[in-house]
Amino acid sequence: MKLKVGIVGARGLSTIKGFQSIPGVTVEALCDLDEALLENQSKKNNIPKTYRIFEDMLETDLDVVVIATPMQHHVPQTLAALEAGMHVLSEVTAGVTMDELWWLTEAVEKSNRVYMMAENYCYIPENQLVLNMVKKGLFGEIYFGEGEYLHDIKDLAVYPNGKTSWRSYWQLGKRGAFYPTHSLGPVMQWFEGDRIKSVSCFGSGWHTDSRFRQDDTSLTLCQLESGKLIKIRVDCISNRPHNMTYYSLQGTKGCYEASRGLSDSPKIWFEGMDENNDKVEWKPLKDFYEYLPERYQKATEDQKSAGHWGGDFFIIEDFVKAIKNGEKPAIDVYDACEWTAVGLLSELSIMNGGRTMDMPDFRKIKGTKEQVITLR
Repeated sequence: MKLKVGIVGARGLSTIKGFQSIPGVTVEALCDLDEALLENQSKKNNIPKTYRIFEDMLETDLDVVVIATPMQHHVPQTLAALEAGMHVLSEVTAGVTMDELWWLTEAVEKSNRVYMMAENYCYIPENQLVLNMVKKGLFGEIYFGEGEYLHDIKDLAVYPNGKTSWRSYWQLGKRGAFYPTHSLGPVMQWFEGDRIKSVSCFGSGWHTDSRFRQDDTSLTLCQLESGKLIKIRVDCISNRPHNMTYYSLQGTKGCYEASRGLSDSPKIWFEGMDENNDKVEWKPLKDFYEYLPERYQKATEDQKSAGHWGGDFFIIEDFVKAIKNGEKPAIDVYDACEWTAVGLLSELSIMNGGRTMDMPDFRKIKGTKEQVITLR
């Protein structure tokens, strides 16, 4: 099967290496408002066509569109691409309103095309390693996980030319966990087969920068249908070093914690690992790299250079495989909508004193009358 790919938005440039490595797949078009970027990147990557207007690109014979524009454009552009008969790989988050998520699920179900959300943090090698160990039962029954996205982006609220950035409104202008999927996605994959039943969110208030509606820090608790618990922290305001990839996992037979910085390293512990139970000690995660999926163990330097330690390469491999083999994509529209909805429901929760919000089941609810958000 031959596939022609078009990319809209500069963030999508990280997918080029992955696409160009697959036989029969070619990147045929780039679309962006920045003409200088279009000229530079098309020449650099031997891409024959460029567009400044997205709809013009959709009038061509492309098979696949990568949507990597600001988050408020993701759903409108996805719907247009699906209507044009194209498969879609969309950047995070899936959408910016609950209504958009319903439009998205309905459109994908009708389209007979593959939609996948490009949550590349699920593809970070350490997260894939832990996922493999979870599947092998090494942690026993897992019942708690957490993820944190600590990334000071106050300087991104304004463009270099002095104009207000979209992030000032759709990220820093929102309350709650406006950007949950980096923290939540890998953890939800560890709880395979479960779903989020309810969401509660609490904020620290405003102490650092009075320009923004976003609390300095927000904590969101997700109760799963099984009763198990996930905690995510989003902090894009506080004055602090970045730590965008912290995760932890607790099970009946073991636990995992990612690094916090300052020479700390990812670490793991299993029951029975210590001779003396009064002196249990962590072990480096690197000692367990035999559990890393084979494609990561054999990853070339070129693959790793695609971004996110190879994650930006292997996510493309899985997306194309889903198209060619008719398989369920690794992060399908229902995952995308549920993980995104955590942020949207967290905004309602935090603005109602941390009230618990029920998560709709995007896999089952079909009628408009069922698309109701409930306050407990």
